[in-house]
Amino acid sequence: MGGRLALSWVNKDQALLPDGNGGYEWVERSHPRVTEVRLLHPAGQVGEVAGSVDDNLLIQGDSYDALHALSRTPEYANRYRGKVKLIYIDPPFNTGQAFEQYQDALEHSIWLGMMRERLLLIRELLAPDGSVWVHLDDAEMAYCRVLMDEIFGRSNFVSTIIWQKADSPRNSARHFSVDQDYIHVFAKDASTWRPYRLPRTAESDASYRNPDNDPRGPWTPGDPFANKAYSLGKYEVTGPTGNIFRPPPGRYWRISKGKFEELDREGRIWWRGGGDARPRIKRYLSEVADLVPRTVWNYTDVGSNGDSSREMRKLLPGVPVFATPKPERLLQRILAITTKPGDLVLDCFGGSGTSAAVAHKMRRRWVTVEISPKTVETFTRPRLEKVVIGEDSGGVTQDVDWFGGGGFRVLTLGPSMYECAGSRVLLADWTKGEEFARAVAAQLGFAYEPDGPFAGTKGRTRLAVVDGVVDDVVVTSIISYLETDERVTVVTKAAAPGTEQVLRGLSNGSRLLKAPRDLVQRGKIVR
Repeated sequence: MGGRLALSWVNKDQALLPDGNGGYEWVERSHPRVTEVRLLHPAGQVGEVAGSVDDNLLIQGDSYDALHALSRTPEYANRYRGKVKLIYIDPPFNTGQAFEQYQDALEHSIWLGMMRERLLLIRELLAPDGSVWVHLDDAEMAYCRVLMDEIFGRSNFVSTIIWQKADSPRNSARHFSVDQDYIHVFAKDASTWRPYRLPRTAESDASYRNPDNDPRGPWTPGDPFANKAYSLGKYEVTGPTGNIFRPPPGRYWRISKGKFEELDREGRIWWRGGGDARPRIKRYLSEVADLVPRTVWNYTDVGSNGDSSREMRKLLPGVPVFATPKPERLLQRILAITTKPGDLVLDCFGGSGTSAAVAHKMRRRWVTVEISPKTVETFTRPRLEKVVIGEDSGGVTQDVDWFGGGGFRVLTLGPSMYECAGSRVLLADWTKGEEFARAVAAQLGFAYEPDGPFAGTKGRTRLAVVDGVVDDVVVTSIISYLETDERVTVVTKAAAPGTEQVLRGLSNGSRLLKAPRDLVQRGKIVR
């Protein structure tokens, strides 16, 4: 009997809510605070912005709520859902340590639940040609790989990058000096996703020389033999000194005899030892492609933890170094492999802002989320401000010719619109007037568009939100504003008896909902 492998843990069937103290609590998936869509409130801007969802976004708030808002609120969902080319996350590793900026010690099942909720939303935001990169260490790496197999599909696993994070051994280690981190790479569709190649380097080109002054430029000798059976690859050739050459047992010439002779006439065959040794096929530097990315990344190429700490000290002098920053060259390589200028990049564990800073310098569009207001104030925002105004001369700035420019908007996640008193769900005190209308529109998937008595639109349905009591007079007035083929959803805190029947009689297909009761229906947001 077949079946799909899946990772199990305590309370997997439940959801998690932040407890306000850096931890989480298990709740039913139907809990209104799990299903609700939080509002995103403007909290400032830096540099040149259009004041729209097209701007780069720095969001302060919980990563789950931010991802939920981006994927469910129509104004943002139209821009981000299924549109993000690269999602890189550097979540808490769950090492059991306590850092100044965050606690990294969750119970194992809570860590898995926390990651699952976010990865499910990440999958929705990822573009068809996009990829997600999850950066971890030994503590949870293996479990996360199985979790991602379950969410993204095992067939969409691309590879695991091994990053040499340490530039020197840790001699105080009890067992081994752990020198590496891991980055799991999954594509939305691995059958079609392809990484961009990396530029060639002096090291990769070191084997190319031109000892015979070939006019085609530097070359390197290539093996003329192949292991795979080739019907035209069993022949003999005679070298310049009369020596006879044939493939070794079990091998074949990789080209036909006619092609070999053509290359020889063109000077593309190198006769080693003047013709006494087997020939080689010249591979010219001018004809080779850029480099296929490899899976082991040395700190000399992409930086180390020490490099990232030095970058932060230089950028923000006088500020205690962020506990776990990543070097800019590491993100530069990831971005080079996965994106082009103008593509959209998202990081929902923003931390000190490395991914957003590098994305900005490399002229990508970006969204980054950080839960800690103190981290945003101390590290993330100041760092990104320096990038925008051209005062960040470190990291990859010189490599990518960055001189400043652009801008970003700062958003904060609003509070929950619900208050729970035992089994009762109540509306929070702030749900009044325009804010109440905006919150209702987000819950019901209406684009918030105030227009007369209406607060939003979804297709040919209008939304009317009444902060008070609705009766037949109110619904009659609302209906009078509808076009012939339109209908309306009326949301109110209270309704006079018989009002719903009046509404349906006046407008077939229109409906009346009471908040909060009807906004949460069997634990699912009404859609």
